[in-house]
Amino acid sequence: MKKEKEKTEILEKIANGITWWVGSIPSLIVHTLFFTTSFLLPMLNIVEFDKMLLILTTVVSLEAIYLAIFIQMSVNKSHEKIEDIQEDIEEISEDIEDIQEDIEEISEDIEEISEDIEEINEDIEDIQEDIEEINEDEDEEDHNERAKNVILKSNVNSNKNEIKALKDIISQLQTEIEQLKKE
Repeated sequence: MKKEKEKTEILEKIANGITWWVGSIPSLIVHTLFFTTSFLLPMLNIVEFDKMLLILTTVVSLEAIYLAIFIQMSVNKSHEKIEDIQEDIEEISEDIEDIQEDIEEISEDIEEISEDIEEINEDIEDIQEDIEEINEDEDEEDHNERAKNVILKSNVNSNKNEIKALKDIISQLQTEIEQLKKE
């Protein structure tokens, strides 16, 4: 099986070489010289005109048959390559569609996260207002309550910083999604 494949590859290389050579300037020159010589031989009485025509017709016919075969082999090979390319293009198109769907889903997720962050910000503002009210109402003697409020306030500030970082990340993701959509 392996030897047959190697033989086929060698024959294909030979066929490609011949097809390339026939379409070249040296081939044109050789054929022109051959035909000129063929018609000069009868004029110089070296060969009879009828024999020269018979031989020339036979040679040209055989050459045409083999060239047709070689050209068809090249066409078949090109057709196979085109089919492979078409399959690759179809796969790439499917991948692009999948990516677009993913981008749409990510956009929806980002919108939901943005809404959640806005709600969290509102909750934080409410908590801060409550803390401020508690601070105004508390007595100086109640140090434990004050300490709890300070801790709660620091937690709120920490949460604010985390939310701000999340907002920045979401903003970056939205920018990247818009760039991907443009591409």
